Parts: sequence; C-alpha cells; structure tokens
Amino acid sequence: MTRLILSLGTALLLTAGTVRAGPLEDAATAYGRGDYATALKTFQSLAAQGNAEAQNNLGILYAEGHGVPQDSAQARQWYERAAAQGHARAQNNLAELYYAGLGVPQDDVRAYMWVNLAAAHMTGDEQKQAAENRDDVARRMTSAQVAEAKRLTQQCQAQNFKGC
Repeated sequence: MTRLILSLGTALLLTAGTVRAGPLEDAATAYGRGDYATALKTFQSLAAQGNAEAQNNLGILYAEGHGVPQDSAQARQWYERAAAQGHARAQNNLAELYYAGLGVPQDDVRAYMWVNLAAAHMTGDEQKQAAENRDDVARRMTSAQVAEAKRLTQQCQAQNFKGC
C-alpha cells in the first residue's frame, strides 16, 4: 500500500491557497525550515484550542519524530482528535497506522474504515490516492471484513465522526 501519511509539507502545499496568514501558517513555515521546536509549540497551542489542522500536524510531528521522540501512539491520539472533527487527512493518516499496526494493533477493518472516510471527503489527487489505498487494504480482507468496514464507515458518518 502506498504510504498514506501526508507529510506536513505536502499537506501545506495542498492547502496553501485556503489558509490565511496566522499562527498556523507561521508554524508551517517554521516546520519547513526545520525549526521543529517553534512548530511544535505553536501547533500545541492551536491544538489545545481544538484546531483540527494543528492536531493533525502534531500527529505528523510524532509520527515522523520531528521535534519530539517518534511515538506512533501519540500520533494516533492527535490524529483521532482531528479525525473526530472530520479532518480527512487525519482520517487518512489513522488508516496508515491501523494498516501497519503503528501505535495500534494492526487492523485492516479499521484501516479500511478510516481511508474510506477520508476518500469520501477528499478531492482531486488526494481522493484518488485514498481510494487506491482503500482498494489495497481491501485486497487483504475477506468479503465479510469489507462489509464490516463499510458498516463501520456508515456508523461513523452517522455519529459525525464521534466514537469511531
């Protein structure tokens, strides 16, 4: 399966036209120049305020070990917070953790559910890649597992991503 985790740089390039100048953009700039301490501090502050983009970006910092010790379990916690707000890239990144068993037990049903949710809310090349990744996960699953993953996807959507 193609690596699902979108790097912070890639994510920022994809959203650059939609983000206004401010602390989030400043943190992204700091990240881009390798000033992970500044990026971390700003992302933490914004994430504590419930900013889903900052929460996803903190997950990326922990997943990649930039400015913090690499910690997939911490990455999962930040991705989950952003995903619960409907953040598609965080949902996509959670799928990677479940697919590979990083910070969570390996679980193809959960991987499929998360990447399926992400694919439904992404557009363009991101959506195409997420759909391809979902199909890759499905190849490792039985038809009963795929059916369960689809049921969980619908349940998660009905609950507005809470408790998924």
